[in-house]
Amino acid sequence: MATVHARSALFDVYGDHLRHRGDSAPVAALVRLLAPLDIAAPAVRTAVSRMVRQGWLRPAPTSTGPGYALTPRAVRRVDDALARVYRTTRATSWDGTWHLLVLPRPTARPTRERVHAGLGFLGFAPLADSTWIGPRATDEVDVLLATEGVPAKRFTATHDGDCLGLVRNAWDLDGLGLAYRRWLSEATELVDGLVDGLDDETCRDGRYDEQAFAVRSRLLHEWRKFLFTDPGLPSALLPPGWPGTRAAAFFDEWATRLAPAAARFVDSVLAGSVPRRRTRTLVPPAPVPPAPVPPAPVPPAPVPPAPEGNGA
Repeated sequence: MATVHARSALFDVYGDHLRHRGDSAPVAALVRLLAPLDIAAPAVRTAVSRMVRQGWLRPAPTSTGPGYALTPRAVRRVDDALARVYRTTRATSWDGTWHLLVLPRPTARPTRERVHAGLGFLGFAPLADSTWIGPRATDEVDVLLATEGVPAKRFTATHDGDCLGLVRNAWDLDGLGLAYRRWLSEATELVDGLVDGLDDETCRDGRYDEQAFAVRSRLLHEWRKFLFTDPGLPSALLPPGWPGTRAAAFFDEWATRLAPAAARFVDSVLAGSVPRRRTRTLVPPAPVPPAPVPPAPVPPAPVPPAPEGNGA
């Protein structure tokens, strides 16, 4: 699976673990939690500072010293994301109502890109330059538009026609289905790479807590990317044999199976009982002396000319 970036990993750790452990953690614990994902300490500290500037984290005291907690805005975003990751609020039926947004065109390109990315994350897709459509309502839309200072007109409507055609026009279901198949293949390979004998008993005895945390975190990290591309369409709007269903079942199985061991690792780190990872100092090898230069060959002595004869 792809490299895990510090900022995304912090969102995962706060949402999946720290959200129900007081929302806060010291920086040293954050560094240790991200170490199994091969994220270096400077990258973690840089990501924390960036998230503070962006309004996702705030300084907060902890029992072991200064730390950082989620802001109210981050709590809303994390809770909404987790509900979609674990599909705890996904409707089993759909009443045919679409939610429409009509936006002015922001003059600043960075604002426009943030709004478009945010709406995509919240399950909306563009029908035209200024009109976006989604299958469900969410209060996070109001928060996003207010934060960016972008007004919008909102409507609800039903589509008098081919809803499946509308869906394919708004979302790339073929590409999304291919992405789910690829994720399932890579996730299966990742899980198969677990240490031999990692069963429910060894997951309980603590021997592989850190490894279980790392594997589960990588599964979650890649699965969470679908929040930006999968609008969470009801089953009535999905093609038969939708590969996302099989991928979701695999994710649910392994996220649940590895959860106790991963939680134990997090609790140990927060309690300070997990030692720091040792980093190896790479000592450069001694320089190899250059090969001796052979001496230049001595030219052969000139051959003296033959003596002249005395004549006859």
